Amino acid sequence: MASDLVIHLEDSNFEEETKSGYALIDFWAAWCGPCVSLAPLIDEIAGDMEGKLKVCKLDVDKNMESAARFGVRGIPYIVLLKDGEEIDSVTGNDPSRVRALAEQANAS
Repeated sequence: MASDLVIHLEDSNFEEETKSGYALIDFWAAWCGPCVSLAPLIDEIAGDMEGKLKVCKLDVDKNMESAARFGVRGIPYIVLLKDGEEIDSVTGNDPSRVRALAEQANAS
């Protein structure tokens, strides 16, 4: 069950949703086992970081333009943006690294 705090991005709203402040984007696909197993952590981060960080998911199969823009070659691919610019990223289901990525929004 996805958290109501997670924003579901599409190519059409990606720019608008991520242009200001911090955004953590989870590039994923429904058929990707590691993506599905990472989903509860993404939901947890959305709750923990509410008001500090937008937590978003983008289905790479339905939104190829955004996935190509970030050069996504493997999923899950989690990227941290500040004001639309990439700060850092993590490829793969690595909960400690994903949480550390999110915590960077707290550091500033």
